[in-house]
Amino acid sequence: MGERRAGRIGAAGVLAAAAVLAPAAVAEADTGGPGAPPASVDGGAWPSGHVQGAALDEERGHMYFSFTDTLVKTDLDGGVIGTVTGLTGHLGDLAFDERDGRVYGSLEYKSAEAFYIAVFDGERITRTGMDAEEDGVLGTVHLEEVVEDYTADMDGDGVFDGDTADTADHRYGCSGIDGVAFGPAFGRRGGRPLLTVAYGVYSNTGRADNDHQVLLQYDTSSWKERYERPLDQGDPHTSGPHRPRGKYFAYTGNTAYGVQNLEYDGHTGDWFMAAYRGGKPHFPNYSLFAVDGSERPAEGELRGQPEEERGLLLSLREDGLHHGESGVRGWEGAGQYGLESLDDGRFYVVERGRRTEDGAVLETGTARLHEWTAATPDPFAPLG
Repeated sequence: MGERRAGRIGAAGVLAAAAVLAPAAVAEADTGGPGAPPASVDGGAWPSGHVQGAALDEERGHMYFSFTDTLVKTDLDGGVIGTVTGLTGHLGDLAFDERDGRVYGSLEYKSAEAFYIAVFDGERITRTGMDAEEDGVLGTVHLEEVVEDYTADMDGDGVFDGDTADTADHRYGCSGIDGVAFGPAFGRRGGRPLLTVAYGVYSNTGRADNDHQVLLQYDTSSWKERYERPLDQGDPHTSGPHRPRGKYFAYTGNTAYGVQNLEYDGHTGDWFMAAYRGGKPHFPNYSLFAVDGSERPAEGELRGQPEEERGLLLSLREDGLHHGESGVRGWEGAGQYGLESLDDGRFYVVERGRRTEDGAVLETGTARLHEWTAATPDPFAPLG
């Protein structure tokens, strides 16, 4: 079989607009001492999809929560400052960029074959019910690399099978994007922060080419001027970088939908990847992995591919649980619904909940402070 290099590009299609859900009221959260990060921040209760991620603006005292089709901005007492609604796609993990004060999130429109980084202007989010298209708080950047891997006709039958796991299509099992985080280039401790974007990956236990986490790194410093466009869900644009700065692979074994939450930790210099457990019996199917940030990516073979292929491989940390058969290391940790590092050994870990008010089922999300201990099986210890 022939050999090829990782990383090709594709194009986007067309999507239709849909209606949005209105926000609901929130409950208050416990707080810590004066000037200290609170022990918990309540993201409220919403008639939306479940909480997908969170991002902290510690300097201004704001927390942002993604509820699948709604962005929620709170203060650190859990009081709602504003919301952005009107999204008909899937809003996933969030990351805050201290340089420009904006919130970056993964945004998927699978039926339209369009994948974006949504960029929210946090300072302009000042009231509930702000519209994602009409109120000028959201720009979007198209990720062409993701589109090509998602739409890849891997079985060569001339037909792309669409948003389904039960197919040979989708290169690397790509189901789109989810985890996002800012941090340095892999293998470096400093330098210009890059936006790292993790693929969603279909579980599909019948194939062997979907056992890597795929991570793209982008330099976003010129995005606003070069690529950002307003969101138009009826006529999606394709303005974005032609290729990522780098494309990397972490061998974790099977997961259900890849990296749900990605976070760079300035304290350890490592990258944390929280996932839903996979289902392949010959893997440990851990729910948390950590990329060793001190190890430079090394070129190597991508295991399980239908044709011989090489790519830039990332190394997992050498601690945690170890699965001898596969060599995979990881933990049975949380963070799938939100993971935010304070870069001092503490993390906010988001808990998903649900409650009923006036007959309506509402999704909730609460960020609770934890300490990273690296202990097994669960490395996060609650604080406060």
